[in-house]
Amino acid sequence: MSQNESSPLKSSSSSLQVFSMMSLSPSLGSSYPWLKELKSEERGLYLIHLLLTCANHVATGSLENANIALEQISELASPDGDTMQRIAAYFTEALADRILKTWPGLHKAINSTRVVDLVSEQALVRRLFFEVFPFLKAAFLLVNQAIIEAMEGEKVVHVIDLDAAEPMQWIALIRGLSARPEGPPHLRISGIHVRKEVLDQMGHRLSEEAEKLDIPFQFNPVVGELEDLDVERLHVKTGEAVAISSVLRLHSLLASDDEPLRKKLPLALKNSNGIHLQRALRMSQNTLGELLEKDTVNGYSPSPDSASSSPLSSPVSPKVDTFLTALRGLLPKLVVITEQDSNHNGSTLMERLLESLHSYAALFDCLESTVSRASSERLKLEKMLFGNEIKNIISCEGAERKERHEKLEKWIQRLDSAGFCNVPLSYYGMLQAKTLLQGYNCNGYKMKAENGCVMICWQDRPMFSVSAWRCRNSL
Repeated sequence: MSQNESSPLKSSSSSLQVFSMMSLSPSLGSSYPWLKELKSEERGLYLIHLLLTCANHVATGSLENANIALEQISELASPDGDTMQRIAAYFTEALADRILKTWPGLHKAINSTRVVDLVSEQALVRRLFFEVFPFLKAAFLLVNQAIIEAMEGEKVVHVIDLDAAEPMQWIALIRGLSARPEGPPHLRISGIHVRKEVLDQMGHRLSEEAEKLDIPFQFNPVVGELEDLDVERLHVKTGEAVAISSVLRLHSLLASDDEPLRKKLPLALKNSNGIHLQRALRMSQNTLGELLEKDTVNGYSPSPDSASSSPLSSPVSPKVDTFLTALRGLLPKLVVITEQDSNHNGSTLMERLLESLHSYAALFDCLESTVSRASSERLKLEKMLFGNEIKNIISCEGAERKERHEKLEKWIQRLDSAGFCNVPLSYYGMLQAKTLLQGYNCNGYKMKAENGCVMICWQDRPMFSVSAWRCRNSL
């Protein structure tokens, strides 16, 4: 959040006392002119209150009250406003979409003429994310250096990319391998993607780079969904040293086709209007994240380990477990995994809303600190990437809910159960990534080591984890 703007979460007690005593009632009518008179900090705090109240109404089936809350939020939220207005706009859209799904026919009719090339859209926003943020660049440095060091002395190297969408990562690896004192290995890269043309473009670019550097190279395109992968199509050969890279991909496998739909939110939350504001009156916080870290909903306080300690959030997932076991069967010398470090796979709507408010607040705050509000790239990122992720987390259930980001602790448990053990990431790789982060014109990007893994952070909040693994019984 920009330093010259007063925070939306610093508030005067007199105005907020009025908010906390208000009920969301149809008697307020269809317009709320007094909302337009709120100061920036009062508006931000009231938006948080309204979002939590609306989510509670949605979760308990009180759709009339949810509609009233949505009407008030719509008076305040804006996709091109300040940080809190932007966040609220996308959470409002997600909550409204969840309500519409109560009437499947209506939901389908409203979306029936919407034509979107999801794969092309994803490629565009992923490229924007790569360019605007340093998170993936830092992760690629860590992944590539781990592979280079693990493959020292190997003559034939086979890299398996579980989401082959970004050729720049492997162009950098090719250049790194070409500089080996013992000379480059024969390199083969297998890329998995749902679209053939994406793989064709990647194969062409990588082949060109390898030819320029005189590195023996083959590209093996594997077209299809990751969850349907037959490892035989990877054509792993005897004598190859195998490295596997997964970047922001494994969490989608946590969706299961027969996941039972949702337990209701505890009834104790039904009359919680005003509680959040009353607590906030006793606080003087500078960012949305700081407020959310201390706010609670009837005793619930999101924390880095809240999901891992919940009996409803067991890391058991047959699909992921089976997939990891299949990968172990390839006897990889190294597996490197990059994932969002967030708790977005909770069993209740309210849990997911609170946790996602935390993490997306940090991402929006990061953009506010580094990119102009009028930037078209910023608007695309917020709508096409963050907005769609928020909608998936909040609006969807069952197999449709793909954005099931989880904390590093969960992935450690899963990989350990699948027969992998952690390999500390390269010290040189960490130095490279740290230098990259420091090179950005912003002091908010940070990095820290944790449990032999690396957390890439915005301020003090971990945003992405990078971890390296080997088969437990391998040398």
